[in-house]
Amino acid sequence: MRLFRSGGGGEVVGIAEETLSFALEAARDTHPNEYMGLLRGEPARELGLDRDGSVVTDVLVIPGTKSNPVSATMRTDLVPNDSRALGSIHSHPSGVIQPSDADLATFGRGSVHVIMGAPYGPDDWRAFDRQGDPRELPVLDVALPDPESFFDFTQADIDRELQ
Repeated sequence: MRLFRSGGGGEVVGIAEETLSFALEAARDTHPNEYMGLLRGEPARELGLDRDGSVVTDVLVIPGTKSNPVSATMRTDLVPNDSRALGSIHSHPSGVIQPSDADLATFGRGSVHVIMGAPYGPDDWRAFDRQGDPRELPVLDVALPDPESFFDFTQADIDRELQ
């Protein structure tokens, strides 16, 4: 078990089906306001895939995020410095699944940015790179790590990792 991660997991090779479903449902629940979060991931090999890279497994919602029907803003002072950070995800209640100029200004951190459009069905989303160009992001049927296991370590595990 690795407690501390060094750097990102390289190329983003896909998004977990369960993670995408969660985000689409959250966007539906937030409608007509925008939904916004950050994408985090796990190494593909740790999810049982025989390849390098990272899989999007989590959507991190930042406390204090404010949204309305045309925009969403998050408090950047509350964004963690996270080596698992892969990009961003947000909704467009208008249904237009193209990055706006404001979106492009926020695409600097991470290598994949997802926009979901109303009505938030399984095909109502697209992935983009930092420049706002469409990119492939396969939906993967992988078992997500148990969130409870995050806290399943001892001081001896920490000491071993720090050596």
